[in-house]
Amino acid sequence: MSDAELVLRSTRVITPEGTRAASVAVAGGTIAAVLPYDADVPSGARLEDLGDDVLLPGLVDTHVHVNDPGRTEWEGFWTATRAAAAGGITTLIDMPLNSLPPTTTVDHLRVKREVARDKAHVDVGFWGGALPGNVKDLRALHDAGVFGFKAFLSPSGVDEFPHLDQEQLARSLAEIAGFGGLLIVHAEDPRHLAAAPQQGGPRYADFLASRPRDAEDTAVAHLITQAKRLDARVHVLHLSSGDSLPQIAAARAEGVRITVETCPHYLTLTAEEVPDGASEFKCCPPIREAANQDLLWQALADGTIDCVVTDHSPSTADLKTDDFATAWGGISGLQLSLPAVWTQARARGHGLEDVVRWMSARTAGLAGLDRKGAIEAGRDADFAVLAPDATFTVDPAALQHRNRVTAYAGRTLYGVVRSTWLRGERIVADGEFTGPKGRLLSRTD
Repeated sequence: MSDAELVLRSTRVITPEGTRAASVAVAGGTIAAVLPYDADVPSGARLEDLGDDVLLPGLVDTHVHVNDPGRTEWEGFWTATRAAAAGGITTLIDMPLNSLPPTTTVDHLRVKREVARDKAHVDVGFWGGALPGNVKDLRALHDAGVFGFKAFLSPSGVDEFPHLDQEQLARSLAEIAGFGGLLIVHAEDPRHLAAAPQQGGPRYADFLASRPRDAEDTAVAHLITQAKRLDARVHVLHLSSGDSLPQIAAARAEGVRITVETCPHYLTLTAEEVPDGASEFKCCPPIREAANQDLLWQALADGTIDCVVTDHSPSTADLKTDDFATAWGGISGLQLSLPAVWTQARARGHGLEDVVRWMSARTAGLAGLDRKGAIEAGRDADFAVLAPDATFTVDPAALQHRNRVTAYAGRTLYGVVRSTWLRGERIVADGEFTGPKGRLLSRTD
């Protein structure tokens, strides 16, 4: 350990083997060793004694809409990655929409990377997009380093990113399976959506009726069928319907290579509490009833749902009208995802080790980021320091994302992020940021 530059010491360090008192030695931006708590500090190394605050691996959020370039008035790499850092997230992967251009060709990926290069406060990777007309571009995007491909099975909400019908899904998935890639899918069936009542207006109950659970359930069933036929690897994005869980579990038991995520808003907010006209709560699929939320938590506990990601999807405040039919659908959650999930998890008897598994280890595994997601030798020295018993009340003015609209306003949450570290450098502490230190990540690194 003679080359260690930094030692972080805490009575509670979350490692793959459990939580224990330890000293974590860092050299060259990498975790060199996890040592006993009272280990001697190597000569020349700086000691950071964190006391009883918890040292956990930096979170990995694999579902973020940065919207840059093209819709930077909605968000942007500078603001999104600051919000991520403030919330203990050290790695994010950007969705191929709602930027202009979308990340659907190698040239578009090059544009996205150039825009992000000097603005990233945390490490950033990129998903590609699978559209009806770009099957020929998928392998080149894969070779250029995207982590997988996003597709919609129903309209996306933006014209430049059309959805795949079942025949197009089969073609794209066959191509992606051919080179061992990953397809990540917004699974809602357009026929069920079209058949649902579409009343519009400010009543949340009407909006919820317009996005029924059977739209998700049917789309997931179609995806399972295709994945099984092609032996393809697929991932269900932002699952909100608890009714889909039995078929997912059954497919896994049959060997189908399917993984599933859900989001903090589905785990912490319920349809019963959404005020009419409050479109800061609008997202697609929608926030559902409390009984459905219980099913999602059970699936996290038993492993049917693999991970939790934000689906951070902001817009300008003017697009959040009081008409649920026309308001932009997306919830901004980067900065608050850890305390929001932890608040509900602790109330349901889960520990921080569970939260780390859902929001760091498994998300890193989904994307193949083998240097992220755990505090162990050889991984990047990415950390969040959390005071798990401290509380705060959400003040939108304190948020770092560009448009400070939040469904969590006024809520009291457990878990204060004291500091965030990226490759052994403290990038934010008590609300004070260093300059952008993030790197652009590639699947081929």
